[in-house]
Amino acid sequence: MIDRTAARGWARTSPTERATALEAMADALDAEREDLVPLADTETHLGTPRLNGELTRTVFQLRLFAEQVRAGDFLDVRIDAADPDWPSGPRPELRRYRTALGPVLVFAASNFPFAFSVAGGDTASALAAGCPVVVKAHPGHPELSRRTAAVVERALGRPGVFALIEGEQAGVDALRDPDIRAAAFTGSVRGGLALARIAAERPEPIPFYGELGSVNPVVVTPGAARARTADIAAGYVGSLTQGAGQFCTNPGLLFAPAGSELVSRIAETLRDVAPAPMLNERIAAGYLDGARRFGERPDVRTLVWPDAEDSLAPRLLEMSIADFDATAAEECFGPFGLVVTYSDPADLPGALAALPGQLTGTLHAEEREEVTVLAEALAERSGRVIWNGWPTGVAVTHAMQHGGPFPATTAPLSTSVGTAAMERFLRPVSYQSWPDHLLPTPLREANPWNIPQHRS
Repeated sequence: MIDRTAARGWARTSPTERATALEAMADALDAEREDLVPLADTETHLGTPRLNGELTRTVFQLRLFAEQVRAGDFLDVRIDAADPDWPSGPRPELRRYRTALGPVLVFAASNFPFAFSVAGGDTASALAAGCPVVVKAHPGHPELSRRTAAVVERALGRPGVFALIEGEQAGVDALRDPDIRAAAFTGSVRGGLALARIAAERPEPIPFYGELGSVNPVVVTPGAARARTADIAAGYVGSLTQGAGQFCTNPGLLFAPAGSELVSRIAETLRDVAPAPMLNERIAAGYLDGARRFGERPDVRTLVWPDAEDSLAPRLLEMSIADFDATAAEECFGPFGLVVTYSDPADLPGALAALPGQLTGTLHAEEREEVTVLAEALAERSGRVIWNGWPTGVAVTHAMQHGGPFPATTAPLSTSVGTAAMERFLRPVSYQSWPDHLLPTPLREANPWNIPQHRS
């Protein structure tokens, strides 16, 4: 899969060389757009407008990581001069930086065939960190995976730094391979936990960065429900049904004031949304089965439900906050929403505290309302907290946090989107009292790569 010599060579490349390779990947993918996007649409049914936008995002994030690599800050170089009078005792010269962790296994996702797949964020961030990558292709878009991998390999021009594998057993075998030093995954809770267990039970356990599932709660206060009924209803329906609800940030859970016009307006708007094809038959069947199980609960009331049980149209249920518990916060992947109605806002913090970990939490409120406790409750259970907006749409930028407490992710200290995603694939090493010419290049006094060096 990965050549050890090539792996070490990639980790030692200069920032300029590595950034140039990432930019070459971006250029090559962009140049193949007219072939890749129709192929992706054939296999995923996501539509060419959405897929063109996703490919643009994928190309952009490669270029953004290239900028980060060139800047060199990600290496976090720290240099302590020798100090015989250091208060805790004589201090030797210490030079610390972050180096590539080693080959990374990436499990591609189904719902983002570009941005979270072969050349997506996990691959880009691992390569940027200096780690070779093995991608386990998703079976939902095999031809696109092969074509994308071929583009990446040609652009990199470095045998042994990138590889594509296919098949469930091949993925498991790769996860057990002693050369693999970390793994990244986006998918279901069941599948992710099975792989996380394998990673943890290896003779030498490795980090497993899994994004597993989230219902992304949205809380609407009484003031917001009164002031912005139509806007909130339209925004919620748009976010809930975007991409046929096949987003990990899909807002599947909404807390709304009991008796408010908002709930009926949401239901009315949602009834007008036509069914949309889903990624594949397995995901469609999972959506229908999950919705059916929710619909059979005795504590829910149906607000929107198609006449045909096999219809992929949106579905919306309602329950009282008195009946709500963590069992009602299971993800149903697709255009499915659960509205939880409350009469007393004081009941909301307790309900939010009962939630499992989430990728996002959203608060719709008016600025004059006192919402500090609600904001804290959402932040306690979420990786990203949104004010008067919607969770679908994850910006690729420096301050993005796409992660959250378990089971939203297996590693709540990390993000899989944004430039901080590189940190998952770096480890710190300190060199004590070494001759300058034997140090890794970023730590040398001459600093030939012009890496930022923080000195004390």
